[in-house]
Order: sequence, then structure tokens, then C-alpha cells
Amino acid sequence: MNSSSGTASMGVPASASSDQTLANEDLLPTTAAQRHWGWKDFAALWVGMVVCVPTYTMASSMLDQGFSWQMAVWLVFVANCIVLVPMLLIGRVGPKHGIPFPVLARASFGVKGANLPAVLRGLVACGWFSINCYFGALALHGFLNILGMGLAGPAQGETISTSQFVCFLAFWAVHIWFIWKGPESIRKLEVIAAPLMIAASVLLVVVLMVKVPSGQLFNLPAKVVEGGPKTWAALTGLVGFWATLALNIPDFTRFAKSQKDQVLGQAVGLPIPMALFSMVGVIGFSASAILYGKAQLFPDGLLTQMGSVASGLGLLVILLANLTTNVAANLVSPSYDFSQCAPSKVSFRMGGLIAALIGLVFMPWKLLATSGGYLFTWLGGYGTLLGAIAGVLLVDYYLVRKTELKVNDLYRRGGEYEYSNGWNVHALVGFFLGVLPCLPGYLAVSGVIDKASVPGLLLGLFDFGWFFSLAVSGTYYYLTAKKR
Repeated sequence: MNSSSGTASMGVPASASSDQTLANEDLLPTTAAQRHWGWKDFAALWVGMVVCVPTYTMASSMLDQGFSWQMAVWLVFVANCIVLVPMLLIGRVGPKHGIPFPVLARASFGVKGANLPAVLRGLVACGWFSINCYFGALALHGFLNILGMGLAGPAQGETISTSQFVCFLAFWAVHIWFIWKGPESIRKLEVIAAPLMIAASVLLVVVLMVKVPSGQLFNLPAKVVEGGPKTWAALTGLVGFWATLALNIPDFTRFAKSQKDQVLGQAVGLPIPMALFSMVGVIGFSASAILYGKAQLFPDGLLTQMGSVASGLGLLVILLANLTTNVAANLVSPSYDFSQCAPSKVSFRMGGLIAALIGLVFMPWKLLATSGGYLFTWLGGYGTLLGAIAGVLLVDYYLVRKTELKVNDLYRRGGEYEYSNGWNVHALVGFFLGVLPCLPGYLAVSGVIDKASVPGLLLGLFDFGWFFSLAVSGTYYYLTAKKR
């Protein structure tokens, strides 16, 4: 971080002239004292978020969709190298200006128009929050059964039993403490939890490889699926997995000591750990098929068959893993995002509580009933939305503004980012141009409309959703910005 950019973003200048409808203590630029996260903190943050059931399920879902284990792991690595690029580029905003994602969005979408990307990003986080609460509920449910509670499971794949729903509510309630304590409590949790989760993952792999010879484990024939594995659609979904954090990463990097810390920490903590932990999903999926006759998408399904001690320890680690991922990836963002909509009334804490309440209305057990629904419908669908937002943000910040922002104007009406009554119409048009062509393909893949009624070209566009929406929205925004 150079001294000139740091001095301009310490919060005092912006707060002195800020509009109370656009600013609160949580949205103002971070001060020098608040910027103390080193590269190890960012690496631990990412390891804590990577080691989670959704990452495990992502790899097992790919095997269930007909990919070989080699191709599954390779695609995970490539996808995370791709998403690391916008992650680092948007992340540079944090150390330089000290602002969170919703405030950055004001520069391109307008001081009021930023509500659109903020709410969309916040709602995606609410969905992920609900999914992780469900995975945590399954682990808690299994652990209580190990203790002899005799709790019943669901009657069908898309339903949830009463006891599982109670576990869902219990695990949901634990997150409220971290919302109340704020981002610093999350950093401390990740630093403590990351090495424990790495150790538990290594132990699980060792146990399974002792039980199943590696020659048998890694030589299972790929599952045969109709039409074969969908490589580009899977890659788009895998990129979409962390497209959420690629947008709101300034929410964390604004606490970095320097640019070097956020870049090094993220580069170390994301692509390789994602590929390595996807191997845990591959091994678990294959070992469950060999040992118990049925390949399990979720780790709790495997662990509950491995004996009481292994199950108990493993399920406790799952609880910790989903907690660390959920509070960092799925509560920080909507806390800031919903605060953006009404800063004078909604603080970081209130935004997090709103996100947690919205998360209650999602039904993740339906979404996760099939591997295709998780990999293509959920990951691919929201990835398209967030790709369009990222295209506008990146072009505006790097190509139009050359990384320079008038920070004071981000917090007041009538400044440079006022546009048309607080809304930048061209950013909105670019966003919709990137998303709408992919909508028919999404509706077909999700089963809302018949695939036969959608032209092949539009179906293909959705397979490239994140890439297409990012390129189209960014290109349109750049061309119109040049004219302006």
C-alpha cells in the first residue's frame, strides 16, 4: 500500500462530509489501526472457508456427473486459478481505499444503484448460509444419533425430518454470536480452526486409504451419464463457487496491512487448497462406494458408517468447518450489503441478523437432492448474475478510473457518483445485457421450461454463463464510458 493512497482513505475525510443516508461506522473506510491482517490471516481465512462440506460435495458431485477423478480435481484447480484473478484485482481496492464491496459498487452503479448488486450478492450469501446450516444440521443430527438419541431421518430425498429441522435451527442460532462480535471474531476463529480442519482431513484420507487399496480407490470406472460429462458447464459452476467472494473480497482486504499481504495470502490459500480438499471428496465418494456399496455425496453419510469414534470426531469437525465457512463467506457480505440499503438504520450487526432470518426461508434440502441441481442449477445460475456485476466493477475501476476514486463522493449525494438521481443507467444496462441471454438456458437446466423449447445456442450460453456475462457487461460498460 503506498502512502498517498492510504492517507486518502483513512475514514476521517469521508466521514466529515458524508450523507447519513449513505454512511455508518461500518461502511466508512478502515483506519490505519484497523489494517492489521497479514498474509497468514488471509491464508487461514481461505483454508477455513475451503475446508467445508460444499467443497467436498462439489468434487463428489462431479464424479456423480460422470467425470473421472483426475478431470474433477483438474477442473477445480483451473476454475480457482481463474476466479483468483478477479479476486486479487477487486481485492486491491481494500488496502488502497479501505472500503467494502457495497461502497465500491457505488462508483460504477451509482450511490443508490449500488443497492442492486449489493442485494443480489446478499441474497446469494443467504442461500449459501442456509446450505451450510443444513450441512451443519446433518452433522449435528448424526452426532446426536451416535450418542444414542435415535433420531429419525427424512422419508424422502427432498424432505427433512422434524429432528433434522430442529438441528438446523440450533446450528443456525450459533452464528448469531459471530454476527454480534464482528469481523475480528471471524479472523480469530479461522486462525484457530484452519489447522484443526487440515489435520482432520488428512486423518480421514489416511484411514480410508488404509481400508481401501489405492489401486482400487483410484481406478473405479467413471460413472456413465446421458450425454457424457458437461465440462464447460461444470467449469462455469466451479468458477461460480467463489464468484461470490470475488465480488465482496474488499470486505476483508480493507483490513490488510498491505497489498502484498492480501495478494500472497489469497494466492496461497485458494487454488491449491481447493484442489487438495476436492481430493478428500473424491476419496470419500469412491471409498463409500467400495466399502459400503453406495457412493455418498455428503461426508456425513460416509462418516456415520465408519464406527462411533470416527463418526463422532468427523461430524464434530464438519460442524466446525461449516461454522468457519458460514460466518466468513456468508455473513460478512450480507451484513455490509443490507447495510448499504439503509446505512442510517441498518448496521453491520443488523444486516447480519437480516441475512440469517432470510436464510431460514431457503429450503436447501430440495436444492441438494441431486448432484446436477447443486452443480449446474445453483452454482451456474448465480455465477451468471455475479459475473455481470464483476464485469462492470472491474472495467470501471481499472479501465475507466485507473484505480483512482474520490472517496468522499462515495458517501454523499450530488457528487461524481450521483449519475441520474443516484443510478448509473449504463451499469444497469450492461448488467442485464450480460444476464438476460443466459436466462433461457438457466430456466431449461433448472426444469422450469422444456429444454426442447430452447434453441441450442441459448442453452450453450448458459454453459459459459459467468464468462459470457462478465465479458458482455464489461464490454458494454467500457464502450459507453468512452462515449461519456
